[in-house]
Amino acid sequence: MIPDMAEMLKQAQQMGSRLEKLKRDLAKRTVTASAGGGMVKVTANGAMQIVKVEIEREVVDPDDVSMLQDLVVAAINQALTEVRELINTETASLTGGISIPGLGDLFGGLGM
Repeated sequence: MIPDMAEMLKQAQQMGSRLEKLKRDLAKRTVTASAGGGMVKVTANGAMQIVKVEIEREVVDPDDVSMLQDLVVAAINQALTEVRELINTETASLTGGISIPGLGDLFGGLGM
């Protein structure tokens, strides 16, 4: 039985290494989401960081700042949703779709 435990430990270590590599790879990948018909675009990376915000000049109205704020929030939320989907897809392909307790902690507590 001890050889089985040693093999399980080895496999767990390999999985940990693959997950760390996936985390590094995802941090380099980006998704871009938009709101307001493309007037506001937000780019986020796989590390759940916003890396770019683009706002078209036409949507900047000093008399309606709240609309611009709403568009920025909507674009950010959409970008982060797309990053979560990317992370879930990539993680599922690595784990064969098996849910691993604590895996979400590795990716910033995304609750995967």
